[in-house]
Amino acid sequence: MVPSWQQPIINQPEIGYLGILVKEFDGVLYFLLQAKIEPGNINNVQLSPTLQATKSNYTQVHGGKQPAYLEHFKNASPANVLFDQLQSEQGARFLQKRNRNLIVKVDEEITVQEDFVWLTLAQIKLLMRYSNVVNMDTRTVISCIGYKLFSEFGMNGLPEGTKGTLFFKSFFEKNIALYSFDELIAWITQLKCQYELRIRQIPLHSVKGWMITDSEIKHESGRFFKVIATKVAISNREVSSWSQPLVQPINEGLIAFVITEIHGVLHFLVQAKLECGNFDILELAPTVQTITGDYRNPEYTVPFLDVVLNAAPENIWYDAKQSEEGGRFYQEQNRNLMVHVPNAAALSLPENFTWMTLHQLQTFIKFNNYLNIQARSLLSTIGFI
Repeated sequence: MVPSWQQPIINQPEIGYLGILVKEFDGVLYFLLQAKIEPGNINNVQLSPTLQATKSNYTQVHGGKQPAYLEHFKNASPANVLFDQLQSEQGARFLQKRNRNLIVKVDEEITVQEDFVWLTLAQIKLLMRYSNVVNMDTRTVISCIGYKLFSEFGMNGLPEGTKGTLFFKSFFEKNIALYSFDELIAWITQLKCQYELRIRQIPLHSVKGWMITDSEIKHESGRFFKVIATKVAISNREVSSWSQPLVQPINEGLIAFVITEIHGVLHFLVQAKLECGNFDILELAPTVQTITGDYRNPEYTVPFLDVVLNAAPENIWYDAKQSEEGGRFYQEQNRNLMVHVPNAAALSLPENFTWMTLHQLQTFIKFNNYLNIQARSLLSTIGFI
């Protein structure tokens, strides 16, 4: 672990909306998503939540139009709010950034505006099999739903076959886990007490090892990421044109969960990961999370990276490239995997790794600043893996 470093980081303390409207049609709940253009999207358009707006957007400080459907979230009655949670953003890129993730059910008829579409949860999950179709913000909201609600949200039953059975047991077999929830809380508390995270803001021109040119900020080694200047024009946005910085990665990253059966129940290998922008020192992350270095370089050492990269094809349960948020990151995509490893419980674990069931992970999601966005993004794919 590197004990200290300096870097540019996005400081956006305001809390934005990531909200999805749902409505029942013929006994099935449908989700209203937007085909949204973002300046940093690899493929221009991805499926975003109904409302994806910063505080500056929805308070119209830029003088733009009010975001579509905002009133349904601001005026929602508590009975129609299916969940409402604060969730963190990328701890390596944002300084203590959170957004409000929520789903609101509407009973009245609403006009479907251009670029919006009703989809079932099953359809959204199926689209997650493909690269860069469902954006990061939709994935984080979907991850908060919880496995036990799939049937209510239109999944029409659990997926068939061995994988579906294993995920089902991993959520509902609450008493068959390698560690109790209290033991997991004690584990992460001990780690938080063991490490210290001190952040000090300094002038951008004083950041050591980084160069500022007319068009970008970059590390002198050519590694990590760049901050680039962009001028954007999108006709169907609240503001039609603007200029902004975007973070551009140097390498494509890899994000992966290693999963195995312990006592007949599927467990996920989770790491407690320290990132400089975290609210509370550590967050629970996937087994492998590498977004700043070239993981294909043989000199790049990350725990369990070899387990993921050397997995037999039949043990790769999920493999797709997914984008990070196109409003802040320029064409950043990471390879997302879920790798099943027989007898992985015999692996030797560093102190910041442990095994958790799906039920335990979904319980942590309910609380602020526990599961990081990379873990939530991967968990959102469960259902039609």
